[in-house]
Amino acid sequence: MQQPMTRPGNHVIQSYEVYAEMLYRIALVHLGSRQDAEEATQDTFIKLIEKAPVFKDDEHQKAWLIRVITNHCKNLLGRGWRKREVKLEGVEPVTSDNPEELAILQLVLALPVKYKAVIHLYYYEDYPIQEISRILQISESAVKMRLQRGRQLLKLELEGAEVE
Repeated sequence: MQQPMTRPGNHVIQSYEVYAEMLYRIALVHLGSRQDAEEATQDTFIKLIEKAPVFKDDEHQKAWLIRVITNHCKNLLGRGWRKREVKLEGVEPVTSDNPEELAILQLVLALPVKYKAVIHLYYYEDYPIQEISRILQISESAVKMRLQRGRQLLKLELEGAEVE
């Protein structure tokens, strides 16, 4: 018999079921490591439990979670211990069945954080520029500029890959 969802924390469980995969992908784009992405996703839901913010609607909650995980990833990338971290040889952080998708995803992952964040939200999560601006708390013109520069970097990398 299924129990009604009345115990405290059920909203967190429901949020986890709805948003965990998306947040994991965002963290994976930022951090490039499955373990780090899983930890960042877990930390984001811990912050949801600790802060217990009141949301106007589902979109407000989704935007809050994206902002929290994005900021958490930036903090992780800025820590000194991570800069000294040595990557294990032969460990692939992401996989795909389609080699072209994998190649493009690898190029996106290699972009600087500020470019890959907007590119991921725009192309992989289908957010409009206005929403990305609100989530990342930067101006719309900054989002457009980062999209443009990120596309230019990807284009240069793709052209370089074709020449080789």
